[in-house]
Amino acid sequence: MIKWIETTGRSEEDAIAAALIQLGLDRDDVSIEVIERAKSGFLGFGGNPAKVRVSYEVEEEGGEPKPMQDLLREEVLSVVKEEPKAQPAPKAAPKEEKKEEPAPVETAKEETPAAPVEEETILAAKPGWQPPKAKQPKPERREQPRQRKPRSEQLQEGDEVLIGEEQPRERREETLTLASQEDEKGAKIRSFLTGLLEHLDVKAQPEVYINQDGNYKVILQGTGLGAIIGRRGETLDAIQQLTNYSVNHGQSKRVRIHIDAEGYRAKREESLQRLALKMAGKVVKYRKSMTLEAMNAYERHVIHTTLQDYPNVTTYSTGVEPNRRTVVAYAPGQK
Repeated sequence: MIKWIETTGRSEEDAIAAALIQLGLDRDDVSIEVIERAKSGFLGFGGNPAKVRVSYEVEEEGGEPKPMQDLLREEVLSVVKEEPKAQPAPKAAPKEEKKEEPAPVETAKEETPAAPVEEETILAAKPGWQPPKAKQPKPERREQPRQRKPRSEQLQEGDEVLIGEEQPRERREETLTLASQEDEKGAKIRSFLTGLLEHLDVKAQPEVYINQDGNYKVILQGTGLGAIIGRRGETLDAIQQLTNYSVNHGQSKRVRIHIDAEGYRAKREESLQRLALKMAGKVVKYRKSMTLEAMNAYERHVIHTTLQDYPNVTTYSTGVEPNRRTVVAYAPGQK
């Protein structure tokens, strides 16, 4: 009997994890249906949780959930138990031996006792019949020791640690110049952020810079700016998105605006680079693809850039925003 429960969580993964803990099952033992995806509100407020439906199979009404692997195992065992009953061949030999005692009187019956050999030939010729497997000796494979690869070709336990501790690649040096008061876009950025920060009751001042590519970088100066950074920079990303939309709205030439506070962006980028190198080390060691947590477009770009020259590894993104994830996949021969 198929039964199901519905759970909610901050994300789809949290909702699924809550259901698996409640049922005491593994992910492979259930069927998962996403009813409602998680929605983030404005600046992290007013969001809706994710809702999933997890289906599982039970033996009878009110019974405990039964993993699908156990059901398959029972079917296999039932088939194995029925196979020996379909082989009555070994019982044919004793009945033929009793017919040989009265045979000396009649010569016609003396030729008939040779039937066991003929019967065995007929049975062997029938399609689908096979001798019992128990009578066939198993080949002794353990006599030849397995040839191991040279130690130099094997991945050692320390390889993952060494890869994870590699220094992140150096970022491109950026030349910044303080935007003048006559800069129209710089003044618009400064005015918008000042009003937004006052509305959020945050005491911070925006310093607007322009780089060699003509794009802008804003550094928020103040104390206790953790509130506008948010969890993993979600609030800071929202402020950056609003600023880009406000400044570029109705403009023929768009500019890119990058906002940072307390050096968060640089710290986050270094953390992502270390995470990417560590995951790549695990992928090469275990030869198994790994999926990272959901990230925004900029953070996914950092992962792709960090591993673009990593041997035997490739990266790609999957899913839909805001739950789009980066997959670090094993690709032998990839350079």
